[in-house]
Order: sequence, then C-alpha cells, then structure tokens
Amino acid sequence: MATMAEKIFSWKLGRDVEPGEFVVAPVDISYFQDGTGPLGIRRFNEFSDKVADPRKVHFFIDHASPSPRKELSNDHRFIREFARRMGTYLHEYGEGISHQIMVEEFAKPGDIIVGADSHTCTLGALAAFATGVGSTDAAIAMSEGGLWFRIPESYRIEVSGELEKGVYSKDLILYIIGKLGADGATYKSAEFHGEAISKLSQEARFTISNMAIEMGAKVGLIPTDDETFRYLKSIRGDQEFLNVVPDEDASYEKTFYFDAKNIPPGVAAPHNVDNWKPIDEVAGTPINQVYIGTCTNGRIEDFRIAAQILKGRKKHRDVTLIIAPASKRVYIQAVTEGLIKIFIEAGGVVLPPGCGPCVGIHAGVPADNEVVLSTQNRNFKGRMGNPSAEIYLASPATAAASALKGVITDPREYL
Repeated sequence: MATMAEKIFSWKLGRDVEPGEFVVAPVDISYFQDGTGPLGIRRFNEFSDKVADPRKVHFFIDHASPSPRKELSNDHRFIREFARRMGTYLHEYGEGISHQIMVEEFAKPGDIIVGADSHTCTLGALAAFATGVGSTDAAIAMSEGGLWFRIPESYRIEVSGELEKGVYSKDLILYIIGKLGADGATYKSAEFHGEAISKLSQEARFTISNMAIEMGAKVGLIPTDDETFRYLKSIRGDQEFLNVVPDEDASYEKTFYFDAKNIPPGVAAPHNVDNWKPIDEVAGTPINQVYIGTCTNGRIEDFRIAAQILKGRKKHRDVTLIIAPASKRVYIQAVTEGLIKIFIEAGGVVLPPGCGPCVGIHAGVPADNEVVLSTQNRNFKGRMGNPSAEIYLASPATAAASALKGVITDPREYL
C-alpha cells in the first residue's frame, strides 16, 4: 500500500513507514550551491570537522558563474578551499547548474538526496526522493551522512490524454500550479501519473518535478519506466537501476485529475507562479526581455524547441534575447547541433552554463518597469534583480515566438 515516497524510505530504513512519522534516514547525496554553500560551511564548522563521506557531497558554483562582484568571488574562494580540504566534489565555473549535473551524472532512482536549494526536487523525475533543505540541515547531512525527515502525505496527480501541438510540459505544470495554488501541496509528496506523463520525454519530466516546489510540495516524483531507463542508459551507459513505482493499492491523501487535451499554452503572470493565464488572455502584451534557460528549461530539448521557431528569423529590435545552457554537456551538444549558431544569428546573447539572470545577481537584470518573459520557475517581485520589473513564465516555445514579435505570442503561430 506504499506510495513512491513511502516506498523509498521503507527501503532505506528496512521497515514500513507511515505518513506523518518522523525518521532519521541515510542520505545518498547532499549538495550546495554558491548562494547557500558559505552559510552551510560556516554552520558545519560550528559542530563538526569531518565530512561523513566526501564522495556523497557536492559544491556547485553555478548561480554567479563567473563571479560579477568581489564579495561573491570571496565566497567562491571560501567554497573552493573547504571542498578541497574535505575532499568533496567541486563543480566550477562553466560546468552548469547543480540540478542538471545531478540528473546527468549522479542522481539515481530510489536515492534520498538533499540540496541546499529548493529546486532539488528536479531529481524526482528520476524517482529519487530529492528535496530542498536549509543550509544547516544540508550541513548536518554532510557531517552525519543522514538527516531527519517527516514522511510526507502523498498527492496523486493524474494527467490523462496527450498534450496538443504547441503545448509543452512547462504549460502543463503551470496549469496544474494555477489550479492547486502556490500552497496547494505544502509538504506533500506530489506524484505525477497518467498517460500524458508517460508520453513525456525524460527531459520534459524534469520540468514537471522542478516546479513541484512552486505548489509547496516537498518532492515531485514520477515513476520509473522505459523512458527513464533509456535516458539513464544514454548518459550513464549500461548500469542497473531500481524500478520505483507505487503499489497498485497505494493510499493517497488526495487525487487530482486533469485532461491534457484541455490545456492550452499558458503563462504565469506577475507576480505569482499560480497566477496562470491562457495564452489568448495575455497575447499582445509588450515585452523587453526573453530568457531561455535555467534548471527548469535549459536542456537540449528546450533549445531544440526554441531553435525550431527562431531558425532563419530575427528577434524583435526592442527585445533582449538571452540564452543560457543548463550544463556544459547541453552547451556542447547545442554547439554540435548548430543550435547556438541559430540563436546568435537570431540576435540572441549566449551566456556560460549556469543560472544566469534567474536569480538577479548576474547577467540580464531588467531595467525599471521592463517586462520579462522567462522559462524560469519563479516570478515574484525582484526575482531577477529589479522589484519594479515584471516577469512572466512560459515554455521555451512561447518564449522564442514572443522574442520574434516583441509581444507575448502563441507559439502555435510558428509551429
């Protein structure tokens, strides 16, 4: 009768667990980025002098990569010195965003993973119980090799049918968040099921799990299937991985039903992720900047979708178009496939792999009163570094189409 979350913890603890139960469980991976790493290290130094297993700890310099300010450069040096002294993994400038590198190289089905970053839940698309925690909790996991958890209640989100042409996983998850609300699944394990989910590519599934936190979920889990193992084999080679699915008689606190064919392209309008609007309600809204990238939509599939629309065309003269690959692997593949050439010829600016403008501490900070259309995951005031700017969230297809016309545009016009 176990859901996916309950099953993973039961495997790790060697006994059945119940929702609401507090446990101390082993952690397979703990990781930090350059915004949370310095605090995590300082807290660690207050109570420990030894990492439990350096092979299970990662530090990423991805948010301000390379550093734009001396203060951040000092933080980066602090992280480097600690990681080298402790013998942990250190991921440098240009390697990419922590969550993307995790899905490419390290996360596995059935793992328990904590990251000092809320979008650690991205890895749930590989059926890992991956969740964001505070820097102190991540430091404890680094020191002890385990951490306390409250076993979450589980929500089942069933999506039937198949997405229509021009509608993508980003449209789907924005729609779901709009219906459930930004606090609609607080501290729940959100499990995504149904024909529409099973038909998504693995890269599209990462977008779904990435944004589970935007409705308050502790984790966003998708069962393993042939697509999961195909993806893992393509990037990891021949390895054996756990098959993580819920029991047929698993008990869920709530179940939500959606029909994919009823979901149009849409956006999250300022200043909340759950402020969902269908594309026809916002089409024609003037924009100043388009950003395609981030841990939500900076993968090769996203770039292929955007390039399909941008190829042979020029961005609108009043729009700044910024592209940022989620990892070095994505960047190299985009170069090899000619996608970067398409973006540059369209008038885009390509940044190094990393978080880029998403958190407003690096490139791409908007001017006062500017409107940004972005493929990122959050649009609260000041998210991109200027509280007087407005941020709309959308799919790579909507972003690319809008960059061409200078207003929010239905991508189906170009497909």
